[in-house]
Amino acid sequence: MPEIGATLREARMRSRIDVSEIEAQTKIRAKYLRALENEEWGLLPGPTFVKSFLRTYAQALGLDAKGLVEEYRLHHERGTEMFEPIVSSPGSARSRQPRGGGGPSRGYLVAVSIVGALIVLLIVLLATGGSSSKHPGRAAASTGRTRTVATSVTHAAAPSIVTVSLKAIAPVYVCLLDEHGKKLLPGVTLGAGESTSTYHGRRFEVTLGNSEVTIYVDGRARTVPSSSEAIGYSITKARGRQRLTPGHLPTCK
Repeated sequence: MPEIGATLREARMRSRIDVSEIEAQTKIRAKYLRALENEEWGLLPGPTFVKSFLRTYAQALGLDAKGLVEEYRLHHERGTEMFEPIVSSPGSARSRQPRGGGGPSRGYLVAVSIVGALIVLLIVLLATGGSSSKHPGRAAASTGRTRTVATSVTHAAAPSIVTVSLKAIAPVYVCLLDEHGKKLLPGVTLGAGESTSTYHGRRFEVTLGNSEVTIYVDGRARTVPSSSEAIGYSITKARGRQRLTPGHLPTCK
């Protein structure tokens, strides 16, 4: 299997995406993205953050995030550390302490806060379980609320990046905008058989001059129905492709 870093770099370059674009989409600092591509694990905050960054980066590129995380866990993860301070380089224990005998580092405080939150949650769960025999209805309601909160957090953390590309069947006019209104395809005409780059973002709007084109959403082909007028779509991860009314078609004039 190719190295993790090489897989990420080749996928990004194949999609013609700059590291700065991935940084804006995933909110992961560029130096950490480059460290992932170069497999410089010591420059990353720690195993927990590495797996989170790796999963988010892989999903943004349309790769098998689960497989890459498993590859990292098997060959690179150090099982002796539960938490590490978020620093730019590994350094020694002495370099992690503030000069002049100051207080604990910010990374240490973050780690302590996380551990404290886990302990509080465990105590709450144990208390709820202990009272379930006396108040089964209340315990069931509490469990339901806990599951709802956990589900909401999971959904909020899931990335919403969607990929879009087009391939013309015959000459077709295309106006493609991203979520900020930036003109990715500023009213160009694609020739028969011509394909566009693959664009990554949270939301796109597109106007097509006719139906002679195939839209690829997250790598899946979507045909365009025949129409005597221009056709427009809004494209997101959650809702997929939605038809726009004539008065709401994006323009590139």
